Amino acid sequence: MFNSKRWLIGLACALLLGVGGWLYAALGGKAHLMDQPCSHCHVGGNTVDPARAGRLVGSQEMLCGICHKNARRMSHPSGFPAAGKTPADMPLDWKGDLTCSTCHEVHGSQPGLMRGNKHGKTLCLACHDKAFFAAMKDGGTSLQQSGHALPSEAVNQTNVGIDALSLQCMGCHNKQTDAMGVRVGGNGIVRHSSGGANHPIGVPYPVFDQSHSFKSKGSLPKEIWLPDGKLSCVSCHQPYKKEHGKLVVTNANSSLCLQCHSL
Repeated sequence: MFNSKRWLIGLACALLLGVGGWLYAALGGKAHLMDQPCSHCHVGGNTVDPARAGRLVGSQEMLCGICHKNARRMSHPSGFPAAGKTPADMPLDWKGDLTCSTCHEVHGSQPGLMRGNKHGKTLCLACHDKAFFAAMKDGGTSLQQSGHALPSEAVNQTNVGIDALSLQCMGCHNKQTDAMGVRVGGNGIVRHSSGGANHPIGVPYPVFDQSHSFKSKGSLPKEIWLPDGKLSCVSCHQPYKKEHGKLVVTNANSSLCLQCHSL
């Protein structure tokens, strides 16, 4: 009797979740930005119509960046002429540029505001051919997970001191130590088995030491990003490049190291 009752309760919960999911998919949630004045983005102001909707007061990258700060910094490039033809359901803007709205439905209500139902590798291959990713060291696996490097709940946060972006990086690299030659220990030291420098991440910059051997934060070049003021994988590496993990500054003659270290 008890087991039967538990089974019925479980079935009822499953039905409620199923109905809730169906309603969300069918009706959607609250439409994105529809509670904001149209004039914040559209030249036509609050009387904008579909024919003039593409005339904006600034670039999409600038406008989206007002709320989604740093989203473009570690993401698929945006705001440039598309090299090839894109699918009909992934439109370019009036200049022929690939923009935020090529992949995202700006006034949509679905999770992630994604256009259509493509995700991950399937979405990437809608525009890129397999050869594009085959040339990458990891076959494009890291880039195909998400168009933006953002904190992910799927990452096993074994070291809470590490910034969220590094945690997302290590979510793949820690699992592919042999293939990628990168791993991070519990003390936050990144080890590159390829012979690259071993380096701490997740520590505030500048690192306090009595020798004052670190340059001031304000003197660092703009290419070196310190998420939440901490040293991160993305302080030195660019994930969204054809050469995945390309250094933000060349390290010829230790140039990258000397951007921060006063040696």
